[in-house]
Amino acid sequence: MSFLDRFFTPPYGKILKNLEPIVTSVNALEEKYVTYSDASIIAAVLQLKEEVSQGVSLHTILPPMFALTREVAKRTLGLRHYDVQIVGGILLHQGKITEMRTGEGKTLVGTLPCALNALTGDGVHVVTVNDYLARRDAVWMGQIYAGLGLTLGVINHDTSYIYDGAHSLNDALRDSEGSYKV
Repeated sequence: MSFLDRFFTPPYGKILKNLEPIVTSVNALEEKYVTYSDASIIAAVLQLKEEVSQGVSLHTILPPMFALTREVAKRTLGLRHYDVQIVGGILLHQGKITEMRTGEGKTLVGTLPCALNALTGDGVHVVTVNDYLARRDAVWMGQIYAGLGLTLGVINHDTSYIYDGAHSLNDALRDSEGSYKV
């Protein structure tokens, strides 16, 4: 902290202070959603989607949707969004740029604003730098989206895919036809 920071709050400090109540709201819902069945989580997401279609703002829906996304991430991947990742998700939803270093969970953070904005029904696009990362992240994070009852597709330079949560590497039909392409 510089000498001047003692008298003038750095601009990011004020932003983070304003996000604390939202993070607290997300955290307060964790105990509630841990008791939900997988089907109940999907029903809750559908209810939130209905509320958005009736004019409820995404800002209002953010805490429960982030909490539901966190719960599904814990169940499917064994990964729990930390508070700093919740903050990153809020900032991305607000259209701000946030910087994270390697290994800090950028891919996981992205699931929060993507799932929230998917509730509008308009679709969400995530652009990544290459086809391999697009496929890898779709398979990895697709488990979260599927657990929320959302769909996911991938567009590569020469083909496209739809994420199928029921797919396995030992898919008998696919293996017999030899039509699987990575």
